[in-house]
Amino acid sequence: MRITKARLAHIVFESDDWASKTFDIVLLFLIFGSILVAILDSVASLRVKYGEIFLILEWMFTILFSIEYGLRVWLSRKPSNYIFSFFGMVDLLAILPTYVSFFVVNSQFLTVVRALRLLRVIRILKLGRYVAEAEYLTRSLKASSHKIMIFIGFVVTIVLIMGTLMFIIEGPQHGFTSIPVGMYWAIVTLTTVGFGDITPVTALGQFVSSIIMLLGYAIIAVPTGIVSSEMASQKKKMDNEASTYCPSCERTGLSKADYYCRYCGERMP
Repeated sequence: MRITKARLAHIVFESDDWASKTFDIVLLFLIFGSILVAILDSVASLRVKYGEIFLILEWMFTILFSIEYGLRVWLSRKPSNYIFSFFGMVDLLAILPTYVSFFVVNSQFLTVVRALRLLRVIRILKLGRYVAEAEYLTRSLKASSHKIMIFIGFVVTIVLIMGTLMFIIEGPQHGFTSIPVGMYWAIVTLTTVGFGDITPVTALGQFVSSIIMLLGYAIIAVPTGIVSSEMASQKKKMDNEASTYCPSCERTGLSKADYYCRYCGERMP
């Protein structure tokens, strides 16, 4: 039986019949397998014992994924659209590390980026509601991006000022050898991580540290509030977009899930 290019494209890109679903499910198992091999290969004791097997398996996965990538490029109506799309870039990054390992040691472990390809399970299992929720979150983050950028600029300014102050107050003798080191300490303190590799010794330095610590708790809450506010706004907007109207009384703001109009009681179509 001869498979046409159109039929092959349907199998590779779609997921609405037995052949296309089988292709995607096999692909998912291959992705799982390649990730598992990369994880096991990072364990020294297993690498010593099964290193050659892991290498053979990794090259098998890479060759299969390379063939699949080539198929997708060849079957695309506009190859550039696929190559520069999100999944196109992920598919390319999924095969590059093994080839780069010829030049960069241990780069093959970056094949775990293939985990991003598991996002295809959303399409395969028809999890449309998760796609809608992802769109809702994406719209919220995009709407709040300008506020977050202003906030990040404010935080960077604080880090620069506080890092410089600590460099002047504590000095190289206490580990603050430069302004960048002071900024690193300010970031660690401001985010309440507190590695403890560099600590202030003088009373003034400790006082400044206390201010940064208290400031850190306030700063952490700001992006949460910005995104939460935008999420509420986007939720309301999406609910309005999804609303419908009653053909009897022509009142708007009704949900598509309503069986009867809440205003006149007429059954909704």
